[in-house]
Amino acid sequence: MTTQPSFKYDIASQVAQLAEDGIIGLKGAFSPEWADHMREDMMTAFWSAIQRPGGAVGRGPRRWYVEIHPQAFGGFVGLIVHPWVVDVCTRVLGSDYQIVEIGFDVPFQGAKYQPWHRDFPSPVDTYRDRRITSLAFNLTGVDVTEDMGPFEVAPGTQYDDGREWKHAMFPDKSLWGRFQERATRKYPRRGDISCRSALTVHRGTEHQSPIARPVMVLGVDAPGAGHAELHDMMVTRDWYDALPDIARKHLVCRVVNELVPISQKHDIEGLVMGADPT
Repeated sequence: MTTQPSFKYDIASQVAQLAEDGIIGLKGAFSPEWADHMREDMMTAFWSAIQRPGGAVGRGPRRWYVEIHPQAFGGFVGLIVHPWVVDVCTRVLGSDYQIVEIGFDVPFQGAKYQPWHRDFPSPVDTYRDRRITSLAFNLTGVDVTEDMGPFEVAPGTQYDDGREWKHAMFPDKSLWGRFQERATRKYPRRGDISCRSALTVHRGTEHQSPIARPVMVLGVDAPGAGHAELHDMMVTRDWYDALPDIARKHLVCRVVNELVPISQKHDIEGLVMGADPT
C-alpha cells in the first residue's frame, strides 16, 4: 500500500485556511488502490464489530461508528507518517501532538440527515482564545457522489461558543439557519484526505445509494486536550517495536500481549435518532 508521490501543498497557506474555515484538504495524498485496501479493512472491521455489544455505536438510522485497533488497518502507519499529516499536526497542535483515535463512520442506504453538531464541547482555549487543540483527519473509502449522503460542513464555526447548546454540542434548530447558510458539501475521491477541527459544525446527509460510504477518522490532540480518555487504543509489542520513531513518539496506546475487542467509550448522545431533512 504505497502513497501517491505527486501531491504538493503550501503548509503555511493550509494552516491559515484551517484557522479561518476549520477544514482543509489534500487531493491525491494516497493512491486509489491504497484507499481500496483501506475500504476493505473498514468493512471487514464493521461486520465483525456489529456482531458484538459495544462494537459499533449508532450515529443515526443506518449509520454507525466503529473504533478499530491500529493493526486492523494496513495503512495506519503510512497515514500517521504522511508528510502532510505530520506537518499539519506539528504546525497546529505542536511538536508533541498525540494520536488518540482511529476508527470510521459508515452510513448505508437509508441513513438520514444528522442534526448539526460538533464532536465534543468546545474548550475555553478554542471559544475564547481561538486556538485549535484537536484535529480529525478523514479519508473516504469510495468516490463520493450526491446520493451517498455527502458530509456537510459549516466553515468558520469552529470558534462558536456553543456552551448554551444541548450537551454543548447540538445547536437548537432555531440556530440552524447560520449553519445552512454556510453549508458546503464535500465530494472527496479515493486517495484524498481532509483535516478539520472537530468543533467545526457539521452533519451527515441523507444516504440514498446502495453503496456504503465508509470514511476513516484519525483523531489527534494537542497535549492536555484530554480526548485519549475517551478511547483505548492498544497494540501488540512486536507491532509497536517495529514502528518508526516518529510513530512511537506520537501514538497514545496500551502495549499488550494480546488484542481484545474494543468496547467503545465515545458515544455521542443526540445522534442516535437522526434529524428531519431541511
